[in-house]
Amino acid sequence: MRRMMYEARRALASPVRNPRMAVVIGRLLGAAFIVCFGTGLYSHFLQEPLPWMRFATRPASLYQFTQGTHIVAGIACFPLLLAKLYIVFPELFASPPVKSFLHLLERASIALFVGASLVQITIGLVNTYKWYPWPFPFREVHYALGWVLVGLLVLHIGIKLPVITRFWSGRAAAEHEATDAASEADTPADVEAVRLWGSSRPSGVTGRMIAWIDATPSAVGGAKALTEAKPATDARALSRRGFLTTVGVACAAVVGLTAGQTFAPLDAVNVFGPRKKGVGQQGVPVNRTAEQAKVTASATAAGWVLTLAAGGVERNFSRAELEALPQTEVELPIACVEGWSQLAVWRGVRLSELADLVGADAGASFRLTSLEERGSFRKTEMGPEYVRDPLTLVALELNGETLDLQHGYPARMIAPGRPGVLQTKWLSRIEAITA
Repeated sequence: MRRMMYEARRALASPVRNPRMAVVIGRLLGAAFIVCFGTGLYSHFLQEPLPWMRFATRPASLYQFTQGTHIVAGIACFPLLLAKLYIVFPELFASPPVKSFLHLLERASIALFVGASLVQITIGLVNTYKWYPWPFPFREVHYALGWVLVGLLVLHIGIKLPVITRFWSGRAAAEHEATDAASEADTPADVEAVRLWGSSRPSGVTGRMIAWIDATPSAVGGAKALTEAKPATDARALSRRGFLTTVGVACAAVVGLTAGQTFAPLDAVNVFGPRKKGVGQQGVPVNRTAEQAKVTASATAAGWVLTLAAGGVERNFSRAELEALPQTEVELPIACVEGWSQLAVWRGVRLSELADLVGADAGASFRLTSLEERGSFRKTEMGPEYVRDPLTLVALELNGETLDLQHGYPARMIAPGRPGVLQTKWLSRIEAITA
C-alpha cells in the first residue's frame, strides 16, 4: 500500500503542484470567498434587517453593484476551487494518510471545507436560474453555509499559516525550490528509500535496479544536474505560467460571459446569464409573473384600491386618484438577488408624500402588502431612510407606459438600493409600523 501511494504521487507530480502555487491560488480563492460573504451578508440584512439597522440609499445602484459582485465572485470560485484541488490532489496519496490526531483533524476540516464550498457555490449558481431541485429552503441554508465556510476558512488559514507565511513571497519560494533541488541531487536515493521502503534500499542487482527505476533527471546526474538546474527551473516556471494563464482565462470566460446580466458594458457577451437586459415586458426582465403569484384577477379588478394607514388613519386610493396626485419621474435599476439588473424609468407618486397625507411620523417604517396570497415576500418592510427618500415611488408607469401586469400593475414599489424581492409588486396596503 505504501508503494502504491508513493507511485500515485509520483505519477501525479507536476511543476504546478507545489506549496507556492497552492498559496497563490489560495489567496485568490480566499478573496473571492470573503467578497461573497461580505456582499451576501449585506443582501441578507437588507431582506431581514435587525431592528436597529439603517441602510444607505445612495448611490441608487448600490445593491445592483453589491449583488452583481456577489454573483460574479461566486462564479469565479468554480475555476479557482478546481485549480486549488488540482494542485493539492496528490496529498490524498500521502503516506501515512494520518500521522497524528491533529493531522486527522486537519484533513477532516479540509474535507469539510471543500465539500461545503462545492455545495455552496453550486446551489448559489442554480439559484440564479430559479431552479430548486432540493428539499431544503435555499436562503436559510445558503446563509448558514456562508458562516460555516468562513469559520472553516479561518481554521484552514490558521492550520496552514506556517506554509502560507513561508511561500507568500515569490523570492522565498524560489530560494526554497533551489535548496530542495540541491538536496535532492545530493541524497535522493536515501531519502526516497526511507520514504518508500521504510529503511535503506536492498543491495546488489535488485537495489541498483530499483535505484535506476526511481531515479529522476536531477538525481541521476549528480553534480552535472546542478549545472542544468537553471533550464529545469525555466521549464518549471513556464509550466506554472501556463497553468496560471489557463486559470485566468477560465475565470475571465465564466465571469465575462455571465456578468453582462448586471454590468451593461458586458451585455453583448452575456451568453450564460439567466436574464438578458432589455428582454421582457416593457424592456425589463420578469422574475415572478402574475400567473405564478395568482393575482391576475385581483390586480385587474375594477374595485382595486391602495390602502394607506398610519396612527389609526386610513385612506383608500383608486388608481385614478393616484394618477391625479403630483407625479414624479425617476431612473432606478431593478436589481434582483439572482444577480441580474435593469435600469428603467419609473413614474408615480412619492411615498413620502403619501405618508404625509395620512399623517405618518417622519421616522416611521412601513409595511408593504401585496395582492399575493402566499409567498415569502408577500409582506415586506421598509425603513424610514427609504420611506422619506425622494426617489422612492409608488410606481404607476414604466418606461413611459402604463405599468404592465407582469411588472406590478396597478401599482408597485420602487426605491433606491433595494433588492428586487423588496420592490413589492401588485400593492394592496401600505401601513406605518408602530415601534
